Amino acid sequence: MGDNLKKNMIGALAWSSVNIFGIQFIQLIIGITLARILMPADYGMIGVLFIFIGVSTVLIDGGFAQGLIRKKDTTEKDLSTIFFLNLLTSAALYLILYFSAPLISRFFSQPALIEYSRVLFIAVLIFPLYLIQQTQLLKKLDYKSIAIVNIVSVAISGILAVILAIRGFGVWTLVYQQLAFHGLKAIAFPFFLHWKPQFSFTISTIQNLWKFSIPLLGQTSLNAIFNQLYFVIIGRFYPIQQVGYFTQANKYSETVNAATQSILSSGIFPVLSKIHDDKPRLLRIYRKLITSVSTITFPFVIFLMVAAQPIVVTLITEKWLPSVILLQLLLLANLFTPMFTININVLNAQGQSATSLKLEIIKKTLIVISIISCFSFGIEVMLAGFVAANFLAYLISMASIKKSLRHFYRHQVRDLIITLMISSITGIITWIIPYPANTAAIKLLYMGVTFLVLYLLAVMIFLPEKWSEIKEVLKKITTK
Repeated sequence: MGDNLKKNMIGALAWSSVNIFGIQFIQLIIGITLARILMPADYGMIGVLFIFIGVSTVLIDGGFAQGLIRKKDTTEKDLSTIFFLNLLTSAALYLILYFSAPLISRFFSQPALIEYSRVLFIAVLIFPLYLIQQTQLLKKLDYKSIAIVNIVSVAISGILAVILAIRGFGVWTLVYQQLAFHGLKAIAFPFFLHWKPQFSFTISTIQNLWKFSIPLLGQTSLNAIFNQLYFVIIGRFYPIQQVGYFTQANKYSETVNAATQSILSSGIFPVLSKIHDDKPRLLRIYRKLITSVSTITFPFVIFLMVAAQPIVVTLITEKWLPSVILLQLLLLANLFTPMFTININVLNAQGQSATSLKLEIIKKTLIVISIISCFSFGIEVMLAGFVAANFLAYLISMASIKKSLRHFYRHQVRDLIITLMISSITGIITWIIPYPANTAAIKLLYMGVTFLVLYLLAVMIFLPEKWSEIKEVLKKITTK
């Protein structure tokens, strides 16, 4: 059982990584191309609408997808019931959003949003058409099929968007890109999972999943709202171009944050659920995850902060320079987000979704307090408050892990502190070194090489066990 679990976990993480980083890489290339063609105002116009898409998809899911994954004896009636529930919810939400379009337009003082939003919100109707197939593949740990579907969908919809942008479609480029992405997923998933719903709807299925799913619904709803909250605030009180700058900054920040969170949430939760009753084993796996993830994410995030200016100029030109400071603050705010995500998944795997919901509520409360306290001082100070709120939320989540796994604070700190110090010092040295570069691209290359060499040397000296693991991975890669 142990070997099988380890094999499943490695396979899940491997294909989940292919899925997420494959998507991120394609989106990065497409995003760079589109950012060079489109204007900040185009991104701003669509950016203020994503909160409605995000919240709608969460409400359609309702937390039942993870409930189905966790349930050991899932039946066809269960799957069909949730499928039809998702369809009914999506139809109701689209009608609400369609007739709310004029209100949304007036709120942001953008009359064109009426037409854009009514077309964009069609994505809400498409989402439930593939949600159950995706859930079943997740339950089977078939991340290979999911990766293929997602990567192909992102690539084709991205190519379409580039063509439309070149032809001068402006904002409609981003609208049609979203619809194409969801539509392609709905078409592709049936090729990998031949499933048709039964014409059945049982209230008992909803009742059985309700206790676990509702706290998750609250948690994911809060996440969806707060992930887009700054778009709404900036769109309401600042010029629409500022939303565009924030959109680009957030996009590059999410290259790390969303990718890591998605891998950990989708790849780790099903595996941890299988051993949720074995606390010592769960603790061992938890510590391994924390140390391994931090070894990768800490240096990556800190390097992106240090090299933010040459990255922005090199990739999307100087017209996006106002995004640099916003990018740095968002990266700093999400430094501990992967660890917070692991903590939430460990609690959920043990059936403590109510506790994870409380943590999310606390985190969101801290964010609201930071917004209220810092809003009048401008966007940059408001994001600095976001940094403080996220750091404090992670510290509070450590208390729940201590209680759940009997994992004491000093051990939790010890698992992270050396990697954090190495990454920070390496970042400072990379920042202060003068580079003989005439262009942003050359400067970025110098900074990248410097940071990589210094970080690997530090790991080799201060974290020899991690260095051994890195060498093993490199050895396996080179021998294949």
